[in-house]
Parts: sequence; C-alpha cells; structure tokens
Amino acid sequence: MGTPEFAVPVLESLIQGSHDVAAVYTQPDRPAGRGQRPSAPPVKRLAVQHGIPVIQTTTLKAGEAARELASLKPELLVVAAFGCILPREILSLPRFGCLNIHPSLLPRHRGPSPVANALLWGDSFTGVTIMLMNERVDSGGVLAQRRVDISASDTTGSLTLKLSQLGAELLMETLPEWFAGELRPQTQDEAGATYSRLITSKDGELDWRLTADELSRRIRAFSPWPGCYAWWKGKRLKIHSAAPLPGKAKGQVGKVVALPESCSARVGVVTGWGTLGLCQVQVEGKREMSAEEFARGQRDFVGSTLP
Repeated sequence: MGTPEFAVPVLESLIQGSHDVAAVYTQPDRPAGRGQRPSAPPVKRLAVQHGIPVIQTTTLKAGEAARELASLKPELLVVAAFGCILPREILSLPRFGCLNIHPSLLPRHRGPSPVANALLWGDSFTGVTIMLMNERVDSGGVLAQRRVDISASDTTGSLTLKLSQLGAELLMETLPEWFAGELRPQTQDEAGATYSRLITSKDGELDWRLTADELSRRIRAFSPWPGCYAWWKGKRLKIHSAAPLPGKAKGQVGKVVALPESCSARVGVVTGWGTLGLCQVQVEGKREMSAEEFARGQRDFVGSTLP
C-alpha cells in the first residue's frame, strides 16, 4: 500500500525479492501539470509494468476495496505513504500484521510530514522506522530503525529519496527475521513523541520577520512542494535556494541588499535576524536563474523592500 515516489523503492524491493505481491493499493489518479490531466500515482505505474493488480481507493473503512482486500487473504500488508487510515478490521487480517515504513526515527515526527518537519526543526539527523501498525497514528511497536545524517543542502525532495531507498533496504533485512518470529516489537517511548503537521500550499509564502536560519530551513523543507516565494511587482518570486549569512543585518526587514564578493550569494534580504543570501530564484512565468543574474536584469531589485 503506497502512493508517492517514496513507496516505489519499497515495491521494487518486494518484487525483486521474489515476494508474491498479490495486489497494490494506492490513491486514485489526480490532475497534474499545466493541463491538469489525470496522472497515475508512481506506485500504480510500477505495478502495471509488472502486471500486479491495482486497486485505487481513498478509504478502506468500508466498501468494495475493503472487501476485495479481505478476499485476498494476505499474510502481510506493507504500507509506505499510503494516505489512508487502516481500520481494525484491516489491521487484523494478515497473519504477520501490517508493517509501515515511516520516514523518521519514531516516536519523533509522527504524522503526515515527517521529512519536512525534520528540516523545519533543524534536526541534524533523521532516519526510517519499520513499525507494526496499530489503530493509533504512528504509535505501533518498532521492529527496526536506521539513522541518516541531514546535510546542509538537503531538501525534502533529496532527503525523501535517501529515506525511501534506506527504508526499502531495511524492510528487506527485517522481513526474514519477522517471518521467522525472531523479532519482538519494541514499545515506543511516549515521552519522546513529537507530531508533524500537514504542510499546505499556504506555507510557501515567506515572512521576512523570521530569522535567516528559519527562512533557510523553510525553503529547504518546502522544496519541491509547495515551494517558497516572495512578491516582486505583483508577481511571485520563487526562492529555490538560499543560505543564511552570519551576523546581525543592517536595514529594514525585507530590504534587498547587495552582498560582498566574499559571500556565496551576491544578493540578500534583511530578515528579523541576519541576512538571507538568495542563490536561485524564478519570477512568475520566467526561467530559474541566479539571484545575481536576476538583479542585473531588474536594476531596481537591490534596494527595494519585499513585502
């Protein structure tokens, strides 16, 4: 059970590991791209390539999808970013239970946006957890965990890719021991539990009153979606990458300033604390370019104040 790119390496590993994948459950096709044409989830595309039956649904609480799953008599359910809550009736179906690959070191960052939240909170590392699911969100017994360091350049996109591959590897290492009865789920420490919130499209607008460090983390956390932006002459100016600069900034919050040659970025914005160096930007309807190139083409950019 899975939907986005995060789930693809998991399904690939199950197929390559000669496991009998009876069916793939995923979300329905969604409109995507400029034409808003229906686009199949990545997991569906992979399943179709291998001739695996695909069931698309938004819920398993009742209805045909749940009945069809029961008729398969699965021995194990593997869940990776499925996007549906599994009711007790489904959780109790398989002999070996329902295993979830969660992209954080539980109990930290339970919930819907663990990768983005690890970046937002400034974590220096994160990881993946193989968990035996129960009826509560991300609170089941832990079978295995593996840590990965977060680099200064990691975005949600790059970190999700690392974690998806790591999760698939860890699942393949865990399954033989689980099937053999050699693993015992470890209860999570509720005192250490934190919860990630759902990221929305509104999160992308930058608030220059935040610190340069906070803004840099937001830009990385919201890449590739929803993307961070400011407003320039009534148009969205996407900030694809940026870097916080040390020291207290001088000037009004939101003011665009030129930076010395010693800085990695040549254009910056004064924030609530520090200066945020702009690296790659893209004004609405135009191509992505360096902030320095953008400032050369828009001579009134440096010295202006972004709202």
